[in-house]
Amino acid sequence: MLTVHKMHFSIFLLLWGWVLSTECRAHRQGKEIHEVYKKGSRPQRQRREAHGEGHKQGSPILKRSPDITKSPLTKSEQLLRIDDHDFSMRPGFGGPAIPVGVDVQVESLDSISEVDMDFTMTLYLRHYWKDERLSFPSTNNQSMTFDGRLVKKIWVPDMFFVHSKRSFIHDTTTDNVMLRVQPDGKVLYRCVGTHWAVGVTSQCNGTAQVRFAALDAYTEDDLMLYWKNGNDSLKTDERISLSQFLIQEFHTTTKLAFYSSTGWYNRLYINFTLRRHIFFFLLQTYFPATLMVMLSWVSFWIDRRAVPARVPLGITTVLTMSTIITGVNASMPRVSYIKAVDIYLWVSFVFVFLSVLEYAAVNYLTTVQERKERKLRDKLPCACSLPQPRPMMMDGSYNDGDVNELGHYMSENGDKPDRMMVQLALGSERGSGRRKNQRYVSMRIDTHAIDKYSRIIFPGAYILFNLIYWSIFS
Repeated sequence: MLTVHKMHFSIFLLLWGWVLSTECRAHRQGKEIHEVYKKGSRPQRQRREAHGEGHKQGSPILKRSPDITKSPLTKSEQLLRIDDHDFSMRPGFGGPAIPVGVDVQVESLDSISEVDMDFTMTLYLRHYWKDERLSFPSTNNQSMTFDGRLVKKIWVPDMFFVHSKRSFIHDTTTDNVMLRVQPDGKVLYRCVGTHWAVGVTSQCNGTAQVRFAALDAYTEDDLMLYWKNGNDSLKTDERISLSQFLIQEFHTTTKLAFYSSTGWYNRLYINFTLRRHIFFFLLQTYFPATLMVMLSWVSFWIDRRAVPARVPLGITTVLTMSTIITGVNASMPRVSYIKAVDIYLWVSFVFVFLSVLEYAAVNYLTTVQERKERKLRDKLPCACSLPQPRPMMMDGSYNDGDVNELGHYMSENGDKPDRMMVQLALGSERGSGRRKNQRYVSMRIDTHAIDKYSRIIFPGAYILFNLIYWSIFS
């Protein structure tokens, strides 16, 4: 038994020695090959060294550049010491209010709706403040400019726009946000945005007011919002043109707004005064209304007995004026005050309506006058031998040489009125088979005084109204 164990131990020692000798031989061969490779020809060594340097330095094709966005800190953040401060609080927290200056460059002002009282404005908005936490050493005192990625890591004013329906910052081709930092910590923050807001007010003098208000989330105890250069803080593009309006003037104002739950806030206002292009309204509103008023005067020269002519003319002008007023009010805001166009249209409507009432008065007085004349005619002695006349006919030929068998008559009060010639056809029938004989008798009937005076009073009063209106609202 002991002999068998000794044999196994001897075999294990032999195998272990053979393994060690094999490894030593392989190591010596590899070392010799490496020395031979290092002792190769000079061109081979140069190629190997160049190949090794290429792998060491990296290639834009074979090796990707490192992603700087995944690095803990970029060089700008290290220079500005972003991680050394808490930018969730305003500069100088706990101290006096930080002043923030604002100026605006308006690029476009369009889509002005007086009905919805809203507008669309595109503008450059710039903020100016000082944050000593962003100061950095500089030998040449040059500022540093950054894009919108750094804005998300520092403190910026939280400004919003009052009565804004929708606002957005332009993002073509990237977010239009710029941040410029001076070595002493002065900051310029600029953004480009379009804002759709409510703030259009139509005035009674033919102008419109556009007001745009900005407010910051900090109260006046923490932040003082102001226009950096007063009225010069608001600039506009000279090429701005509106279809219905002309920019008359613009200015800036600053006011305080109180909110009961938080306190007082600085509010900045942009005010535009717009004047309408009057030529459009002249063609669409004023000129048609004037024509309708003049058309209503035509009835003053139509015979007062022509009821089918004068009544439809008056009704047509009244309905047309009503249509014009309805169309204009549909394109105007529903406001409680009276506008300039309302004054003109309603005065024109009154003139048209009065022309209808004028004919009603003339027709009534004519009927009363004819009754008196009929009674007077019945009292004339020569009328007894005349046959009964047929209905009155208008003949249009006014011949003073015609014989007046009824004679001239005077009015009851003794005045001799102005008269116009009217031919009366009087027919007599004498039995069957006889010819119908007509006798023409001329009779003078006076034109009513109301028509005569209306031909002068109505045009004169309307011209006077236009002179006063355009002298005030032009």
